[in-house]
This record gives sequence, structure tokens and C-alpha cells, in this order.
Amino acid sequence: MTISIGNDHAGVEYKFEIIKHLKLKGYTIKNYGTDTTDSVDYPDFIHPVASDVEEKRADFGIIICGSGNGANMTANKHQGVRSALCWNKEIVALARQHNNANILSIPARFTALQQVIEMVDTFFETKFEGGRHQARVNKIPTSC
Repeated sequence: MTISIGNDHAGVEYKFEIIKHLKLKGYTIKNYGTDTTDSVDYPDFIHPVASDVEEKRADFGIIICGSGNGANMTANKHQGVRSALCWNKEIVALARQHNNANILSIPARFTALQQVIEMVDTFFETKFEGGRHQARVNKIPTSC
């Protein structure tokens, strides 16, 4: 499975830990994030992740910024992307089960590293339930 990951300056530490964790599990990682804590503009690092998911070059994406909001808003501008801003593993599970989220947006300044690793594992271990949820996801336009 290929995972595309992007981050701004607030998410550098978490990105490196997530990549290390996912590589140990055998995932292929595409890293678009900045590797320094120098201030950057998050859209420059989020659009490539969303494009990978949109164009099926990656199975899923992970995006990280300070609040998770800017990254999430940016990713959701892409067709077919369902990015979910999550702050605990319960929200992550619901985003996958009910919304078929394909990108996980992480708020680095509002989560702890161990919590983030649990969120990432939950994201990849949880399956979309389909059924009545599929009908709802179908009502999300892929373009406007």
C-alpha cells in the first residue's frame, strides 16, 4: 500500500515518526512534507498529497499542520478526496467507517505523538462500512 504524506513546519517531528512507524509495517511512503521547522506555506506540501490520492498514485494520504484545519481545507478542494480532521482514534474510526475518509488530517499542536501513532494505525485498520453510509458519501460532489 502506498501512503502519501505532507506537512508544514508544525508537523515535521510527527511526520518522521509516522514514516518510521509505517515503513516498519511495510508501507511505501511518498514524502512531500518539509523536513525543517522553518516557516512554510502548508498548501505547497498538501496539494501533492491530495493530487496523489485524487489521481490514484497513492492509496491514502496523511497531512499534518498546526491545527489540521488549513491542511484539511486544502486537501478537500481536490476531486474525490475525503480528508478528515481528527484528534483522537475514535473520530478516526468514524471517519473511515462512515465517511470513507481517504486522507487523515492531523493537528500537530493539539495531539501527542503516541496518540497520533494510534490514530494512524486506526486509520489503516478501520474499513468503510458502506451500506447507508455509501448513499451519504455519494451525495458529496466530486466537483462543483
